[in-house]
Amino acid sequence: MLKRSVDIAFAGILLILTFPLLAFAAILIKLDSGGPVLFRQQRMGRGFKPFLLLKLRTMRQDCDGPLYTLGADPRITHAGRWLRGLKLDELPQLWNVLRGEMSMVGPRPVVPELTAEFKRAYGQLLEVRPGLTDPATLKYCRETQILALVPDPLRYFKTVVTPDKLRISQAYLERANGWRDLAVIARTALALFALAWQQQLGQSVSVRLARTPALLQFPQPARSRITQPGFERFTITGRLELLPAVVRGDELRGLATRRLAYRHFKQEAVSAKWNRQPFRL
Repeated sequence: MLKRSVDIAFAGILLILTFPLLAFAAILIKLDSGGPVLFRQQRMGRGFKPFLLLKLRTMRQDCDGPLYTLGADPRITHAGRWLRGLKLDELPQLWNVLRGEMSMVGPRPVVPELTAEFKRAYGQLLEVRPGLTDPATLKYCRETQILALVPDPLRYFKTVVTPDKLRISQAYLERANGWRDLAVIARTALALFALAWQQQLGQSVSVRLARTPALLQFPQPARSRITQPGFERFTITGRLELLPAVVRGDELRGLATRRLAYRHFKQEAVSAKWNRQPFRL
């Protein structure tokens, strides 16, 4: 009962505070692509009871494609890229929270097909209401960028990302309480501010595919044939290229696969020598 009261209070206050932002986003969507402002999709709720999840529409109308957004998706509109980058498309889910279909903190709601595929794990997670955020959501706040760096995004999503999310969410639910929920909400707010700041700094960065091979550093030891790439915190102000890289099996203890690597260029003119030297993370 206390958790539900906190959900109603937080969702109501946030809806009032973000109403001008929602109105601006609605106008932007109408000007960019016309059509409806809201997108409704069936998700699985508590006790495997489906409900309609609300989002700001970020894709073109009447376009077919996969249920999951895996990396760069051509269906996403110009306004949609901006809304997704700042996570503003998730704001209408505050109404789902007020309706009692979701909570502020809990495992993210997924499409019924995914719950059927991981039924045993979701049988435990869906004993509670799905939420707007949780530790798994925070870890994978850059999920789209991660999936864009692997050769088979759908396979990686189902064999690496989803099992890891399920593990993190289950571990959190086992020790969740009111104070920990408030801490997750605070961390989510900080993460959103960080995304907004990085979005502003990243306006000068362009990404394109190239053919020059280079090696992307992986965490050691490599525990499986599909493993998460290693990332470092750094600031970029120039052009960034994603390079298809062929990694030999003997270089990473039998991890023979194709990966993507980075090459970074300064904004000013670069020498031919630097052009040939890939920047390794």
